[in-house]
Amino acid sequence: MTDSRERNIVQAFVDISNELVEEYDVLDMLARLTTNCAGLLDIASAALLLADPAGKLHLLASSSERTRDLELFQLQRGEGPCLECFRDGEAVLVPDLETEDRRWPEFVDAARSLGFASVHAVPMRLRDSVLGTLGLFGVHAGRLEDDDLALAQALVHVASVALVNEKSAADLGTINAQLEHALTSRIVVEQAKGVIAHAGNLTMEASFDVLRRYARDHGRRLSDVAASVTQRGLSGETLIDHAHAVGVLPASSSS
Repeated sequence: MTDSRERNIVQAFVDISNELVEEYDVLDMLARLTTNCAGLLDIASAALLLADPAGKLHLLASSSERTRDLELFQLQRGEGPCLECFRDGEAVLVPDLETEDRRWPEFVDAARSLGFASVHAVPMRLRDSVLGTLGLFGVHAGRLEDDDLALAQALVHVASVALVNEKSAADLGTINAQLEHALTSRIVVEQAKGVIAHAGNLTMEASFDVLRRYARDHGRRLSDVAASVTQRGLSGETLIDHAHAVGVLPASSSS
């Protein structure tokens, strides 16, 4: 393991562990989790699905738009490795999607069309409660190394604790309230991304980068900034101007 990768792994755990002692932004924390996984593991991208109190899965974070699209497709069709991982509470390892077209025919076709060749899903749990699942998507066939899988699972374990970080976290009602708030906030973030994309003629992925950077640079929660954008208290142009100023967007990215 190189010194650079060791530092990045440490930073990934620092990013999540800070949420245990501070008033945290759950959406930003989970977005960092997927981004860190994509950067640290031998995969192309990652996405996290979280269950609501009724046990229905929702997309909470993804490191790329094509992964977001695939996870949404998986949820709509009701088949795929991440759903199976959540249902059984066990990791689902698919080194080669070519071998699984009978198991998940629609999912496999969709994954192939987006350029993915392998999927590994690990459960997000707290004690006996399965909260969701983390999907790890590769563009090449092959099983992830055991060390990579262990690292992904460890990051998810710490994120699970951070997600329900309360003295009464063992209480199911507390867990459900935290998860429901996260799911509601995610909807607002998606709406804000749309506003920013329209204002600056940006992709949804670039819009999310703009939104996150503004929130971080101004010491505000991602969900709070998103709410301000959707309620017109903060214009998309203002966030885009800030992104230009700090170098997140090149001069030609807005129209």
